[in-house]
Amino acid sequence: MSHPKRIQTASHWGVYDVHLKNGEISGVTAFEKDPGPTALVQALPQMVRSPLRIQQPHVRAGYLRNREASRSGRGAEPFVPVTWDVAMNLIEEGLRRVKSEFGNEAIYGGSYGWASAGRLHHSPSVLKRFLGLFGGYVDKRGNHSFGAAMHIAPYVIGSSDVTSMAVPWVHIAEHAELVVMFGGAHVKNMQIDAGGAAVHEAEQWMGRMARSNVEFVNISPSRDNASELLKADWLPIVPNTDTAMMLGLAHVLVSENLHDRRFLDVYCEGFEPFRRYLVGETDGVPKDAAWASRICGVGADTIRDLARRMAARKTLVATAWSVQRADHGEQPVWMTIALASLLGRIGEPGCGFSFGLGAVAGIAIRRPRDIPRPTLSLGPNPVRSYVPVGRVADMLLDPGSELEYDGAKIRMPDIKLIYSVGGNPFHHNTNLNRFVRAWRRPDFVVVHEPWWNPPARYADVVLPATTTMERNDILATELQRHWIAMHQVIPPVAQSRNDFDVFAELSGRMGFEAAYTEGRNEMEWLRHMYGQARERAIGLGYAPPDFDSFWEQGSYEFPSGEEYLEPVMMADFRADPAVHPLKTPSGKIELFSRRIAEYGYEDCPPHPTWLEPAEWLGGEKAAMFPLHLLSNQPAGKLHSQLDPSSVSVQFKRDGREVLNLSPRDAAERGIEEGDVVRAYNDRGAFLASARVSNDLMSGVAQIATGAWFDPEDPSADSSLEKHGNPNVVTLDKGTSRLGQGSVAQTVLVQVEKFSEPPRVTAFDLPAFASE
Repeated sequence: MSHPKRIQTASHWGVYDVHLKNGEISGVTAFEKDPGPTALVQALPQMVRSPLRIQQPHVRAGYLRNREASRSGRGAEPFVPVTWDVAMNLIEEGLRRVKSEFGNEAIYGGSYGWASAGRLHHSPSVLKRFLGLFGGYVDKRGNHSFGAAMHIAPYVIGSSDVTSMAVPWVHIAEHAELVVMFGGAHVKNMQIDAGGAAVHEAEQWMGRMARSNVEFVNISPSRDNASELLKADWLPIVPNTDTAMMLGLAHVLVSENLHDRRFLDVYCEGFEPFRRYLVGETDGVPKDAAWASRICGVGADTIRDLARRMAARKTLVATAWSVQRADHGEQPVWMTIALASLLGRIGEPGCGFSFGLGAVAGIAIRRPRDIPRPTLSLGPNPVRSYVPVGRVADMLLDPGSELEYDGAKIRMPDIKLIYSVGGNPFHHNTNLNRFVRAWRRPDFVVVHEPWWNPPARYADVVLPATTTMERNDILATELQRHWIAMHQVIPPVAQSRNDFDVFAELSGRMGFEAAYTEGRNEMEWLRHMYGQARERAIGLGYAPPDFDSFWEQGSYEFPSGEEYLEPVMMADFRADPAVHPLKTPSGKIELFSRRIAEYGYEDCPPHPTWLEPAEWLGGEKAAMFPLHLLSNQPAGKLHSQLDPSSVSVQFKRDGREVLNLSPRDAAERGIEEGDVVRAYNDRGAFLASARVSNDLMSGVAQIATGAWFDPEDPSADSSLEKHGNPNVVTLDKGTSRLGQGSVAQTVLVQVEKFSEPPRVTAFDLPAFASE
């Protein structure tokens, strides 16, 4: 019998040692330097030997017989197990045919998702490196997390780096007196980090806030959107009306002469046209507290009192990413900055504005600035066509159409081949019934996946991919202060292969393997990438060890003393706006943008504006669908990753996701705790298990995202979703012509009790067939 041993690896949700006994996983121990490890570290070790693992390459039966003529059966037909050679021949054939007949603009390689935490085996990156050398691909622009914010912020403050627009917890604890949170800040979101979470410190900081004199206000439809540790005052607000309430607050500041005129004069451009709109000179409608109250549901006196408190205190206005994932999502972002400008404390420690506070583990955490990261070059992409990430279905369904986007017009390419690795399109995209129709339009879909999840089931050729447990890599995220050695724990399961190795073989078949691999294998690439990053780090004054020492020691922590910390956001600009101007046309904060005015977008005016959402509780559609559905981040998984694990399943009830309703809304519908309910609108319907919650305002329903898409009839264009995936009902339009971001939080539904629900089959294996 072999002696037990421990091997360190990492993921988006933590660093941990995996215990092996006789070659099999027997336990997990969290990283010793992590003060708040999450239970999510148990999930991957549970799932690595799951029956859902894809054992060998498979081809959809219809594609094997009839190629692209069978595409309507995608997602509904059985799979045929094949050899690697057969699968690779089909992929090579498909790639060559599409390139020859339609050109590289017919290939979509914009895989979206968090994929691996490692720097080498990041599947979308190795895919793009391969496709770029093959002649190019259509890529995506923007993201689902904060797409509206990253598009409007450059016009207002000259930067699209939204993850850096968060005030550190240490500055809040030491300097702030009042934090007004639109959308809250919840500990569950701080379990994970894009690229990996080495340490989890947010809960410690929240505990410190609780012991300080900092006051928090949670402006959200859900009390639960703010951690209990913050002891926040809860102001329930009608979803998607944050901009109206901010305008009401701003009106109080201006009308009562509580605004900082000097700050507006010295640091801002365009206050006067914004002021005229605010007080009603341009449209005859003063945006006062009474006006705001009628829209947002927060009392006018409450709005007035809060505005006065904000003016009298050292205040931080913090807006969650979720707030801008809504129709006209650019507006609350712009208005957050405008409100902070009126208060005049931008550039002061702990004050001003902040986006995504607590959105992921590394946001607002103490870390050194300018940490370099080991990098694999994507290489060139000769194709210039692209698509906003939220408009993929439009691209697939309506090739040749024009889309207005960020001051330009783009023509949608005609996609014939989708190559998807490292993401779940049936999680991020909205209006999934329409998206399924779009996904069935291209000739050929190739997917790499470890498990039989939705993208694997909707593939023509699916290749079994390794997990982080089955390869070597390096964790090094821009939001954390560690480099972590990710050691291979077990050999690849069954016939699984690393994505990098798959593309190396395909590159060899296409004649450019030397350019793709540069003559390096996995460990040689890691040594090379680490060496380049180490050289840059030494140039910045850090002292990481050589690669062999790092690999043996398992980690390197960058120092986080005061001399290494990031400066206060926009402090240089505040100190001297002439010497340190912003990268805007005026060099100042633009409360009115001439560039946006030139675009003439009615859905994104040139200053912060209240625009009625396409669907909301104050609109006409609420008569038919009277509940506003909010879909929050899950507590038991990252997006849809590892949904079948016991860590995730414990948050479900009888196999379905849980839908929260207020006591009044549940009683009106005869719904009791634990009932199976159907949530529906004119786009689709899903089933869930009801929970009655006192922490949710009436008129609002709430469900976690990430349930693996499970339609009752996969062959139908539109079918009842059985598992609780809210994206079968969400709206698939852009936030505006400027940002074209996701509006997943803008959706109305009706909810009813549902008898005799069908069995959830999301975690069943697909059907298999012989050739």
